[in-house]
Amino acid sequence: MTDTLLPEGGSGDVPPTTRADWQSDQEVRWCPGCGDYSILTALQLLMPDLGVRREKTVFVSGIGCAARFPYYMDTYGMHSIHGRAPAIATGLALARPDLDVWVVGGDGDMLSIGGNHLIHALRRNIDINILLFNNQIYGLTKGQFSPTSERGKVTKSSPIGSCATPFNPVSVAIGAEASFVARTHDMDRHHMQEIFRRAYEHPGTSFVEVYQNCNVFNDGAFETITKKAVRDDMLIPLVHGEPIRFGSEGQFGVARHDGGVEIVEVADVGVDALLVHDEARSDPSTSFALSRLAESPDRPTPMGVYRAVDRGEYGAAMHAQVDQMAGSRGKGDLKALLHSLPTWTV
Repeated sequence: MTDTLLPEGGSGDVPPTTRADWQSDQEVRWCPGCGDYSILTALQLLMPDLGVRREKTVFVSGIGCAARFPYYMDTYGMHSIHGRAPAIATGLALARPDLDVWVVGGDGDMLSIGGNHLIHALRRNIDINILLFNNQIYGLTKGQFSPTSERGKVTKSSPIGSCATPFNPVSVAIGAEASFVARTHDMDRHHMQEIFRRAYEHPGTSFVEVYQNCNVFNDGAFETITKKAVRDDMLIPLVHGEPIRFGSEGQFGVARHDGGVEIVEVADVGVDALLVHDEARSDPSTSFALSRLAESPDRPTPMGVYRAVDRGEYGAAMHAQVDQMAGSRGKGDLKALLHSLPTWTV
């Protein structure tokens, strides 16, 4: 990143950019064929359309293959420590609300050691964009089962099959009261770009799970739903205000059933019986039910925005409190605070 950092709060006219402006001079060093390349390309192509400044953009990552992302974006960035990217991004976003802050990490980084940091970032609703690359494996450490690996998964750390029930990242995010939750996949650049755009435009924490193929240690984990030949029948598009319908001929749909939702044949129930997707519904129960439709990545899976609600951004509320107290009591004195009672003598 060679540009001079703008003063805090400074903006001015944003000069037009191209993808090349967002590409760093670092050699991209993922395994050939890794799905991360597709995600990187999608984001680099999107950034010029967002009309943002490189010097006002920050990518924060944790540890893992996905964590190399900041190296390849010609912006400010930080390759931080395992699982702590949401916490570091929280501090940055609160201290510098004029910056666009993105968090990038994998399923192991975000949902194991980083799980606590992730859910509290989502709960607080700080204005950051979180991209979770889910390949259902630990790739950097050469193929151990991760928090999203399916039961029975045979890996180097589970030679006769994993006994653990996996996390569903979208379910976790909705359960943590995230205000924006979406899912996309690395085989559809245009879909990724639209979801990333929606995430960026959302006021508050946005969470996007990206199905990402690890062609070395978990190749083909999502091919039963993401290959072009099967997508129409296996991916369920979520479009706000429209009946949830899918299939090569629109023959399948989603309808309410027994407090949840189920996949139905339209010919059996009729179009009027289909669930109309409402991403803005404040009650998260329907979004959560949609997230449970696919019990494994070989069943029809909803793709798109599950939830997008406005519930107030944490940083704005915090700064309003600070301004209120500064107006009534003054800006305060840190030295006086540190020397005030109660104190301890050791």
